[in-house]
Amino acid sequence: MKLCDLKPGTKGKIIRISGNKNLKRRFQTMGILPGEEIVVEKVAPLGDPIDVIVKGYHLSLRKNEADQIEVEVIK
Repeated sequence: MKLCDLKPGTKGKIIRISGNKNLKRRFQTMGILPGEEIVVEKVAPLGDPIDVIVKGYHLSLRKNEADQIEVEVIK
């Protein structure tokens, strides 16, 4: 499942990150790495941006960026 498909309040574990090298490097500097837990805090009315919490930090991601992050839902 893609991060952009998660509903607010849903927690997931990052499985894989796709995209170009620059995007992967940017995610890495923000702490978005495979194995990390990520929580969707809120989504803007039109679906862009998506506010998430990872490693205790609040981040805003564009929908096309969140589409590059594959997650597994944690219940």
